[in-house]
Amino acid sequence: MVLCGIRIPDFHKRILFSDEAHFWLNGYVNKQNCRIWSEAKPQVYVETLLHPEKLTVWCALWAGGIIGPYFL
Repeated sequence: MVLCGIRIPDFHKRILFSDEAHFWLNGYVNKQNCRIWSEAKPQVYVETLLHPEKLTVWCALWAGGIIGPYFL
């Protein structure tokens, strides 16, 4: 691979893919990642805590294998 005129050996081995996910322990669903559509009772809402307990999981993948998962 040539990047800005500089040859980088084994460039494909330096690529790292990572992601994280948050799981709320009270059953809350993150509306940014999951949309729930319903025509029944749209005026009903559920109150949630300001800072509910949650578990965050992080993991990465690269040419050398898998890094993680780490539970934060």
